[in-house]
Amino acid sequence: MKLYDLDIIVTAPPAPGWGGRYWILLKLTTDTGIIGWGECYAASVAPEAMKYVIRDVFERYFFEENPENIEKLFRRTYSSGFTQRPDLTIMGAFSGLEIACWDILGKDRDRPVWALLGGLLNERIRAYSYLYPLAKHDIDSFWYSADMAAESALDLLARGYTAVKFDPAGPYTMRGGHMPSMRDIETSVAFCKSIRESVGVNADLLFGTHGQFSTAGAIRLGQAIEPYQPLWFEEPIPPDNLDEFVKVANAVRIPVATGERLSTKAEFASLLKMGGASILQPALGRAGGIWEMKKLSAIAEVYNAQIAPHLYAGPVEWAANIHVAASIPNFLIAETIETPFHDQLIKGSIRVDNGFIPAPQAPGLGIEVDEALALAHPFDGNGLHLEMQDAPCDYQAPNEFVGGAPPKH
Repeated sequence: MKLYDLDIIVTAPPAPGWGGRYWILLKLTTDTGIIGWGECYAASVAPEAMKYVIRDVFERYFFEENPENIEKLFRRTYSSGFTQRPDLTIMGAFSGLEIACWDILGKDRDRPVWALLGGLLNERIRAYSYLYPLAKHDIDSFWYSADMAAESALDLLARGYTAVKFDPAGPYTMRGGHMPSMRDIETSVAFCKSIRESVGVNADLLFGTHGQFSTAGAIRLGQAIEPYQPLWFEEPIPPDNLDEFVKVANAVRIPVATGERLSTKAEFASLLKMGGASILQPALGRAGGIWEMKKLSAIAEVYNAQIAPHLYAGPVEWAANIHVAASIPNFLIAETIETPFHDQLIKGSIRVDNGFIPAPQAPGLGIEVDEALALAHPFDGNGLHLEMQDAPCDYQAPNEFVGGAPPKH
């Protein structure tokens, strides 16, 4: 069996766009006619440019290769151009292709991917979701309202979720780490207080940030929300100096979680060795794919750290996350996005059931991709998957925050 053909589909989720402006889906076909699906979570260049990168990696390293040879494919790509170092763009391309290879292998053997990773350990995968506006909420006001956030948390609680994530501490600026404004600290405390009072001990609070603070600023904010016992303090500082995570972890009595912008086991292992995080959040469509993150889970075990796969993408990456989660002992919780488009794109083949995801039983990733639906929603914009603002933090007025929803132009 050899890899023979590649199709790339860039599909755009309908408004309000939970999951980003677009998702890059990869369709690999073997010379025996087996189709495997993958998803590339790479957002540093436009999707049209990314298509060229993906196709180059495929034609250079994957074409006419046996999809079983995951290790060889990884080493070829990781070493590409005399580099042998983590590269978000190249490893993003590789990750999507690698996930598709596992889908093919599972289908060829008539077994779920988790069965090829050491077997089933977790029959139910604990899930969490961001707090999104309910139908009755004004979407613009929602991001500033601790009361609306608490209502959204209660809605998730009623649906069986045992953890909720929110990130009211914007802005996300390209200028690097900044000191939070006092308004942002006050808003963050108000959200934690309101949500904790609403859910009580029935759900964990997952406090999200996106690397926007200086080390000292992250410590100030983290200490302010400590009384509400969040399960984690997510990516409090930029990911370009892993040593600084240690300072935050040592100063704040909340577990530090990070990883959505890291790539390969090498970067994660350095973070673990330093003691900078105890919860790792790899995005499988960027971090090296299924096998690389299976290796990471073993490294994390040695450091008594847990894995919480990140998701701000489509349901194919989600499926890959679930199979890794089903097979590892140090799994904590998996991010989930429930929208009609996410569900329809995989024809409801994997769903959250009372706050947990049953381990898929169908061969491969266990999903059936609606290719016609993906093609019917092409991306026609010029923005990136997510973007940071140019303007600095505003210390005189409230900072604008849109909860990860890309603006519609």
